[in-house]
Amino acid sequence: MNAFSATDDEPSGFLIMAWMRYGILCFLVSLCSLSAATHVSTLNELKLEGARDSLLRLRTTDPLANHRPEPKLQTFDQAIYPILKQHCVPCHGPEKTKARLRIDQLDPNLHEGSDVDWWVEVRAVLGNGEMPPPEESALTQGDRAQVMEWLSGEIRTASMLRRSDQNPSSFRRMTAYEYNYALQDLLGLPWQFARDLPPEARSEDGFKNSVEHLHMSVTQLESYRQLARQALKRATALGPRPPALYWGVSMQQASRNLWKAQEEALEKLREAHQDDPQALEQKLDQKMTEFKASHGGVYFKDRSSGRTARHSWSYGGAKYAIAPTENPPELPEVSDTVAILPPGGHHKLVVELGDQLPDEGLMRVRVRASRTSQEEATIPSLQLHFGWQASNEGRALMRVSERDLPVDAPPETPEFYQWDIPLGDIYPRNNVRKISPMGGTPSPSEHIRLVNSSVSQGDIQIDYVEIIAPYQAEWPPASHQRVFFDRHEFKEEALYVRHLLEHWMPKMWRRAISEAELDRKLALYEAIRPTTSGLEEAVVEVLATVLSSPNFLYLSAQTVPSEEPNDSLVAHRLTYEALATRLAMFLWSSVPDQPLLELAQQGELSSSEALLTQIERMLADPRSHRLAERFVPQWLDMELLDFLKPNAVMDQALKEAMQKEPVLFFEQSLRSNASLLDFIHADHTLVNERLARHYGIPDVHGNDFRPVALKGDSKRGGILTQAGLLAMNASGEDSHPLKRGIWMLKNLLNDPPPPPPPTVPEIDLADPEIARMTLKERLADHRNQEACMSCHAKIDPWGIAFENFDAFGRWRDDIEGKPVDATSQLFNDQPLEGMDGLKRFLLKERQDQFVLAMTYKLCVYALGRPLHFSDHAAVEAIASQVRQQGDGLASLIQLIGTSELFLSP
Repeated sequence: MNAFSATDDEPSGFLIMAWMRYGILCFLVSLCSLSAATHVSTLNELKLEGARDSLLRLRTTDPLANHRPEPKLQTFDQAIYPILKQHCVPCHGPEKTKARLRIDQLDPNLHEGSDVDWWVEVRAVLGNGEMPPPEESALTQGDRAQVMEWLSGEIRTASMLRRSDQNPSSFRRMTAYEYNYALQDLLGLPWQFARDLPPEARSEDGFKNSVEHLHMSVTQLESYRQLARQALKRATALGPRPPALYWGVSMQQASRNLWKAQEEALEKLREAHQDDPQALEQKLDQKMTEFKASHGGVYFKDRSSGRTARHSWSYGGAKYAIAPTENPPELPEVSDTVAILPPGGHHKLVVELGDQLPDEGLMRVRVRASRTSQEEATIPSLQLHFGWQASNEGRALMRVSERDLPVDAPPETPEFYQWDIPLGDIYPRNNVRKISPMGGTPSPSEHIRLVNSSVSQGDIQIDYVEIIAPYQAEWPPASHQRVFFDRHEFKEEALYVRHLLEHWMPKMWRRAISEAELDRKLALYEAIRPTTSGLEEAVVEVLATVLSSPNFLYLSAQTVPSEEPNDSLVAHRLTYEALATRLAMFLWSSVPDQPLLELAQQGELSSSEALLTQIERMLADPRSHRLAERFVPQWLDMELLDFLKPNAVMDQALKEAMQKEPVLFFEQSLRSNASLLDFIHADHTLVNERLARHYGIPDVHGNDFRPVALKGDSKRGGILTQAGLLAMNASGEDSHPLKRGIWMLKNLLNDPPPPPPPTVPEIDLADPEIARMTLKERLADHRNQEACMSCHAKIDPWGIAFENFDAFGRWRDDIEGKPVDATSQLFNDQPLEGMDGLKRFLLKERQDQFVLAMTYKLCVYALGRPLHFSDHAAVEAIASQVRQQGDGLASLIQLIGTSELFLSP
């Protein structure tokens, strides 16, 4: 349960993030229906209309005075309780006790009483119109507003008072991905340093960076020591420069045996028909036509003659392996003999490299390539795979290029395209490459595969491939010079080691270090120096202890007394160094860079203006992509999509596009400070060619994502209609209204339904009567059972609105010849007419709830801990401010980063 809890130890059993449904004081059931109105608002107009009705925009955020305010008990007795007694006590009183709630027994003193959780729930169900139910006496607009005003004020005051009395902990270790990014940024290498760390469990709110799961055992601490040592060894060069090996192969060389076989076939014809010139000519013409035929897969082509030959590869005997050389190969002239790669992941040009690729270092792959035609609108893309096959059973194949390379060179002037691949990041490698002889079985050989990853027309032609491993642009490498800088300025080894540690320890521990801490590391260096081969090896061992210390692995929540003299609610704030770390982890999932750390150490992060300047700088940095890359999949529970296997409808290219779309949509919204309401509906989306084809959007070419304006009749826009999120909440064969409804309530409105009781029966598809029903009819039949009614009435209507989207997120108007029925009715008799109706309702009636939910989720992620009732007022204040500032996503990030909540433990 992710509700704010008044106790902070234990969440309320009744609250399910109920205050997030804070909402619409005046649920105007007397309004004319949209269908009868003279003007039907567009979705963009509804954004403006819903914003005008926002109560959060009207909220004031004045701080409490130094004295503790008194609860407004007289107001409750004289004005509030009479309304509750008339409309609520009949079902929640001595005669009936629905939901185990007795309103007549709740303590109206929210400041000090123990019933604040129940009052939060009461406000939620009144605010969103859920209560009183339609069949009971309706609250007047004035009565509802009066109760909501009293409840909102008292809840806010109670939250702020309790915040001053409590001190939640956010002291935790780094997640695996934070650890990886931290080492990447410190060492200046984009390699995978955390591959061997286990994944973190997700908190109840869905996040992996939450304090309750991020502790460490003694065994884990030792594993971090090994990881740190390995990372430093990979980054530094201890010893002489390793010799590079070179593989260079032209397609003319790779195909020569095929052309030779063709010539031999022609020569046999000449010998067989040497006495019959007419028959010979006919046979030769037939054979040449056969030699010039196109092929379904990868093939070689001699452009001068038009001949073609199919490319093939098999692992047996390593007969296709290319022997490396110790000297760079001479670059051949551009040849007429090329390999043609048609689009599609199953077409691969294999270049076999044998068993001499090193374990570590960079593998540089250079490919001279071009398009086969400039007439095609599509620009094809190259993708690099690495693999091996030791036997019929032992094999591996993996994509190793992080991004595809668009090949836009014209046919007559090919260009080089290249990747630098860390060999140490490739796993698994061929485990017999050092023990089995080349040509034997199992085969020790390894290979690369080049793939045209385009999804439509657009062949690629390649005439030359070159591989270098290990590739070093300079020696020692830049990462080594980064660790061992200024070496020439020091003659005395001891002074140089002190200089290094004075630099690296504050960066790694993200704070100033004491002389005693420095002396201990210097003493360690002196103790191990005689057992090592030199200064560099000894320093690597010492730095490994720095990187495996809790000072590096754990995120400090160290505090100091608050500097604001009139601030009686927050007694302590984070130190500036702890604040810098929290900010870097929030925006970059990594450690602070030098500018941020220096400001913190100089005490210059004390003002909101200074913090805002840093937030703007950090959001403009490419590392801020990590915020989208890490927050979005956790927020939207996208691990569900990872488990889907490609099939005839959803191939690997489509699945990858589905996974990228929500992340890139969030990132673009952040870059442009777009409205949070765009997540509900937007008049644009981001697609590549494969996803655009899935959506039926024309004129999108290539694998790169780009923004596309949506036409007025488009079925897309916002995250509700993104195919990946729809597919992961389906059954694999059809849509799943229950999954989609629960997912929306939990992740977008932060109002998850309670888990079903164990006695709930499943839908019996063996029953022929049920099997003949539509999905909506089955849900209605299931909902009519007494044990299921109350929960499904709150879930099914939301999920049914998604019914026009099939199991893979494609739009459909009918199911097996029957028109799709995506209409439903909410618990308060509010009709939803499919996806358009759902968006309309959310934009008109639930904007505040969505903005609060979004604020809540980002705050949980930013703080790395669960939120409690004592955080309620602070979160609501941030949501109110972002509404007043226009709902921008970047504005929300800035408000969180400069908020009292963020500055406090």
